Amino acid sequence: MHAVDIYAAASRALAEADSEGDGDEGVLWARLEELVDPAETRPALAPDVELKRFSLRWGNDYAMIRNPRDLIHFRLEPSEADLVELMDGTRTVKEIVVQRMEDSGDMELSAAAELVEVLAAGNFLQRRFVDVGAAVERALQPPLTPLRRVHRFLTTLQAEWGGAERLVRWLYDHGVKYFFDRRTHIVILPIVLGGFAAFLYLVDSGRFTIGARSPALESIVLLAMSFVLTFVHELGHAATIVRFGRRIKSAGIMIYFGSPAFFVDSSDGLMMERGERMLQALAGPYAELILSGLAALAVLAFPTAAVAPLLYKFAVLNYFVVFMNLIPLLELDGYWFFSDLIQVPDLRARSIAFLRFDLWTKVRRRTRLTLQEVGLGVYATIGVVFAIFALYTAFFFWRQLFGGLVSTLWRDGVWTRLLLLALILFITGPVIRAGIDAVRAISGQVRALWRRAVFRVQRGWRVEAVRLIDASPLFEDVPEEVLGELAGLATLTTMSRGQPVFRQGDRPNGFFVVRKGSMEVVEELPGGGERVLQTLARGDTFGELGLVEGAPRTATIRAAVRSELFSFDKGAFDSFMISVVRVPEFAPTLQAASELGGIACFAHLGADEMGELMARGEWVNVPPGEPIVRQGEPGDAFYAIRSGQVDVTKDGARVRTLGAGSFFGEIALLFDVPRTSTVTARTPVRAFRLDRPGFDRVLRRAFRRGVLKTHLPAGRTWQH
Repeated sequence: MHAVDIYAAASRALAEADSEGDGDEGVLWARLEELVDPAETRPALAPDVELKRFSLRWGNDYAMIRNPRDLIHFRLEPSEADLVELMDGTRTVKEIVVQRMEDSGDMELSAAAELVEVLAAGNFLQRRFVDVGAAVERALQPPLTPLRRVHRFLTTLQAEWGGAERLVRWLYDHGVKYFFDRRTHIVILPIVLGGFAAFLYLVDSGRFTIGARSPALESIVLLAMSFVLTFVHELGHAATIVRFGRRIKSAGIMIYFGSPAFFVDSSDGLMMERGERMLQALAGPYAELILSGLAALAVLAFPTAAVAPLLYKFAVLNYFVVFMNLIPLLELDGYWFFSDLIQVPDLRARSIAFLRFDLWTKVRRRTRLTLQEVGLGVYATIGVVFAIFALYTAFFFWRQLFGGLVSTLWRDGVWTRLLLLALILFITGPVIRAGIDAVRAISGQVRALWRRAVFRVQRGWRVEAVRLIDASPLFEDVPEEVLGELAGLATLTTMSRGQPVFRQGDRPNGFFVVRKGSMEVVEELPGGGERVLQTLARGDTFGELGLVEGAPRTATIRAAVRSELFSFDKGAFDSFMISVVRVPEFAPTLQAASELGGIACFAHLGADEMGELMARGEWVNVPPGEPIVRQGEPGDAFYAIRSGQVDVTKDGARVRTLGAGSFFGEIALLFDVPRTSTVTARTPVRAFRLDRPGFDRVLRRAFRRGVLKTHLPAGRTWQH
C-alpha cells in the first residue's frame, strides 16, 4: 500500500552489494527487503492534515483526522490519535510501536502498522499515494454520457454535483451571512413564533382543509414549492458549514422516503465543535420555519386571497416536514442534534445492534441490564415503532396533497397511466429495494441454516476446516489426523454484521476460526465507549486461549461484515485436548501461548503474531538476586515479565521496581546502545525473552497484516 520506489531501492541494493564485493543473490534480496521494509519507513503527516480530539461526558472520547485536499475524514480512537501524533517523520513505524508500548504498556503491533497503511491510502501522509488499481479501473470505464447519467440516477435515485461550494459561498457572501447576525433575529423570531401561532389558529378555525379544489394544478405547484423549501433547508446546513470555516464537498438531489430532496455532503462538519454541530443540525429546520411562518401569516392576513388555500397546504406540508426532521428517532436533523446533546455520536447504530443481538443474549442468560443498556433498548424500540408511524403518515400526506394529481393522470388515458406507473415506481423505488433486501436477508438466513445441515454430511467442509486450523501457528505441532477429528466436531455459524460472537467478561464457551468475512476485536471501556484493537480475517482463530486459561473473555468479538465461522464448543475442545495427549509437542505450545496472552503487552496480539513470538523467543526463569541485564552491557534482547518483581538500578541507586506485565530492554533493540541500567530479580521471576532479530521480525510481520477497520471510511459521507 505504500508508495515505495522499488527501482531506486533495487539500484541502491545492487550498488551496495557490488561495493562489498559480494555477488551472493541472497545477500542482494536480503538488502532489498531491508530497504523496502515498511516497518522501517518514517511516516510523516502532510502539513495540511488536521487532527482534532473530542472529549465526551461518558468517557467514549474520540478524534477526527481530516485530509483537506480530498476532504476525507477518519474517526479514530484516542489510542489511534496518540499514534498519529507520533508520525512526524522522525520515527520509524517500529519506533512508534515501542514508544506506544512505553506509554500504554500494550504492544499494539497491528494497530500501529495498519493505521499507517490506512493513512497512506487516504493521502494523509507527505508521500503521495497512487491507487493504481482504481486508476486502471477508471480508465477502462466508458465515458459518462448523458444516457449513462440518467441510468445512474434511476439506479441510485441520487445525482451529485461537486461544484456546490462555489454556489453556497456566493449565496453566503451576498445575503445569507446576515442571517447569522443576532440583530437579524430580532425580526426573524417574531415571524417564526407568530407564524406558528397563526398556523395553530388556522387549524383550529377549520376554515381551510388539505383537500384540493384544482387537484392536478395545485399538486404540481406544491411539488415545485417543496423543492424550493428543501433547497432553503439544505442551504441553511451548507451556510453554517461555511460560516465556521469548513468546506462543502458536494451537493445534489435524491429521492428519500419517496420524496424528492436536496442533500449536502457535510462531512467536513465532523471537525466542528459540539455546539457548532448542534447549530448546523438546527439550521435547516430553522430556515423552513421562517418560510412556514411567512406562509401562515400571509394566509391569516389575506384569508380570502386566491392563493390562501395553496399557501395553507404549503404551511401544513412544511410544519409536518419540520416535525419529522426534529424528532430524534429518525436519522435526520433532530437525531444529529440529540446525539450531540447527550454526547453519544453512534446512538442509533449502537441501539439497533443492542436490540438485535445483545438484548436477547442478556435476557436468555438472565443478566441484569445497566442503565445505559436500558436506554439503548428503549430508544431502539421507540425508534422502530416511530419509523412505521413515519411511513404511514408520509403516505397519508402524499395521498391528501397529491392524490388529485394521481387521479387526473389515471383518468386521462393510457399514456398518462403509463406515466403515473413510472412515477410510482420511481418514487417508491427505495421501498421496493428495501423489500427486496429484506427478502434477500431472510433467504440468506434460510441458506445459512441449510448450509449448516449440509455441513454435517459433506467431507469437503471438514477438509477446509482442517486446512484453516493447521495454518494457525498455535496448532502447527498437531498432526493432521488429530485436526481431522477436531474438524468433525465443528459447526458452521453465520454472523450478521455487528453481531457479537461473545462479549468481554463472558465465560469461555468455545473457540472459532474465520471462514469468510472479518471480525473485530473490541475492548469495552469503563465509561461505556469502546476501541477496535484489531481485525481478524480468513484463517484467524480466536477464543482458544480463553478455554485453556478458563478466564473470562478479555475482549468482545463481533462481525465487521457478514461472516462465516467454524465454531467449536467447549465440549469439542475438551475432546480435542484428550486426543492431543499423545502429541507431546502440542501441549507446551498451547501452554506457552496461554502464558504469553497473560502478559499485558502481548494480550491483544493475533494468533500469527503469537506464533511468531513463540518461534523467536524463549521463557527464562530467574532466581532472586540474579541480574537479568547489567548496565553497560550490549543490549540484545527485550524482556516481558509474566510473574515476579525486578529492581531497576542505575549507577548503584535503585530507580524503580517492575512487576508482572512490565517490560524492559526495548531501547537497546532500537538504538544499539549499551544497557543504561541494571535489572535484578527481586523475587523469583518468569519472563519472556525476545532477541533483536525476533523483535524486528514480529514488527515486520505485524505491519503486513490486514487493513484497519476505520470508524468513518473514505466512502462514507455525513449528509443532511
